[in-house]
Amino acid sequence: MKRFLLFLLVVIPALDTFAQIGESRRAISVGVNAGVLMNKVSFTPSIKQNWHVGPTFGLTVRIMSERYFKTYCALQFELNYAQLGWNENILNSNIEPLPDTYQRHLNYFEIPFLARLGWGKESEGLMGFFAVGPQIGYLFREKSKQSSTWTFDSAGHPDRPNGMFAQYSMSVSKKFDYGIAAGAGIELNTKAGHFILEGRYYYGLSDLFGNSKKNVFSRSNNGTIQAKITYLFDIRKESPKGL
Repeated sequence: MKRFLLFLLVVIPALDTFAQIGESRRAISVGVNAGVLMNKVSFTPSIKQNWHVGPTFGLTVRIMSERYFKTYCALQFELNYAQLGWNENILNSNIEPLPDTYQRHLNYFEIPFLARLGWGKESEGLMGFFAVGPQIGYLFREKSKQSSTWTFDSAGHPDRPNGMFAQYSMSVSKKFDYGIAAGAGIELNTKAGHFILEGRYYYGLSDLFGNSKKNVFSRSNNGTIQAKITYLFDIRKESPKGL
């Protein structure tokens, strides 16, 4: 509950950031985005991992609302497919590397709601920007991939540090995901549209598995680094004359 309240504390200010206090802008841009994600799941007790690398792509809508001094304010919404998950760096109970490999692919639909602040050229030229806001997601498919080689201990269980192997047989129990996303990038504005390069980080406030005392993990949240490109074109643009 505390995590969800924190989530709401970010949602409400983000959606209320742009009350009309500057020069009005009535520009709506739509387009597509694509990129690559690097994800880890923060397990407690911990599971040693490498980055899980997967694709993301989707649709973007941006609503430019105003200019406040030299800052351009906008709201941005996206509907994305994203492949998250975890990729284990497997050691045995003696902390020695094993040839075993294991990955869990988690396929989500994600919707970020971002407040975006930009500085630079509005019409033609470069603009830098920062964006932050809440994000929700829904897990619609998961798939495991493991090596044919699988090392067991004397009791017939996978040989792992701290005896942590329960995750291999566990399906994600909490399909709804929510958290905070923040990123920065550059945008090239041209007559042909807006070309955007962005880096972003997502921190999940929800868990993949149950986190009560009777459950295996007390924490199991996503943490995602992403790099993406976006192309937008204007479907409506009204700015003060001279810009």
